[in-house]
Amino acid sequence: MTREHLGRSREMGMRPMRQRCGLWLMGARGSVATTAITGLLALRAGLVRPVGCVTERLAMDHSVLPTWDEIIVGGHDIVSTPLDKRAEQLAESGLIPHSVFTAVASGLRAVDAELRCGYHPASHSGSQAAAIDRLVADITEFRERHGLARVIVVNVTSTEPPVPRMPEHADLDLLVKALNDPQRTVLPPSSVGAYAALTAGCPYVDFTPSPGVKLPALIELAGRNGLPYAGADGKTGETLLRTVLAPMFVARALNVRSWSGTNLLGGGDGANLADPEQAKGKLESKARGLASLIGDVTAPLHIDNVPDLAERKVAWDYVSFEGFLGAKMSLQFTWDGYDSALAAPLVLDLTRLVSAAHAKGLTGALPALAFFFKDPLGTDEHRFAEQARMLDEWAATL
Repeated sequence: MTREHLGRSREMGMRPMRQRCGLWLMGARGSVATTAITGLLALRAGLVRPVGCVTERLAMDHSVLPTWDEIIVGGHDIVSTPLDKRAEQLAESGLIPHSVFTAVASGLRAVDAELRCGYHPASHSGSQAAAIDRLVADITEFRERHGLARVIVVNVTSTEPPVPRMPEHADLDLLVKALNDPQRTVLPPSSVGAYAALTAGCPYVDFTPSPGVKLPALIELAGRNGLPYAGADGKTGETLLRTVLAPMFVARALNVRSWSGTNLLGGGDGANLADPEQAKGKLESKARGLASLIGDVTAPLHIDNVPDLAERKVAWDYVSFEGFLGAKMSLQFTWDGYDSALAAPLVLDLTRLVSAAHAKGLTGALPALAFFFKDPLGTDEHRFAEQARMLDEWAATL
């Protein structure tokens, strides 16, 4: 190292050299992914402000986070609609400003060239091990071709139903044997993607309530490979409010008698979750969080597909509670928003934070990222204020 370089390093406080980071999106042509990619391109170009990006407000050493320019995007998807066409559809729905779409259209086409065909059991022939090998090769080639320090794999695919547990889900060695049997389909698609990510040496983020990385055998694989992971099920709207409001009732010693909720949504999410089996995992994820905050109370929750809403999501909650002298009272709230616009900046935040965690050598579940999830891994903390404190303190250590 020359004296000139040494002097510069001292001036910079010996901060690490910036390294480019890959963001590999499972479900790269979905609404959340398309919004995240469009937003990233717009942030690079200075077209928009980083509204909703939590990493921008954290009191931390920001030199450990990849900049917008340093995040390179690729991904898998089972649909073939070009990314710029998906963004155009979202612009027509009112989610993406037309001016932004026009400005980044060429960038979207460039990212589309980095997308590869994903895994679906209906279209795959052969063993799941062969499918995993193909996904691993795609991610590895992307990382090496772009000279990336690391790739963060984020699952934003459509929600899957819970899977019946098998012995192979709890034992990695048994799972490896089953994956090599072409007559068996032992993992759901989300877990195939998670297995591929971990095999490729990539940290993994599950933004869905799907089985993904939560199976014990996959947690074992993450441990063997020394990788961090985070999840599960991004917290963007109704549940965000619940984790703020429920602790208030507890702190004020008010007795919650029931908490009812109705979700109305359109778009791909609405169509997917119209199937009761597909919706089961989402409903269970939401219910676990509320139960952990206020205990076992009557808490019916419904998800209804309303195609006319397109990309908007409307949540209505009715809370019945009891006050002093048994006085019966209630709280109602309505949340009406574009779920993908709320989720997309969190996907970018998680990419940056998990990249910094991986660079620091952290492994296993990252409980400090509970702030971002309905069903956090590695912690039972659901109170939003406490989650925010955990995130702030952890980020300052990176």
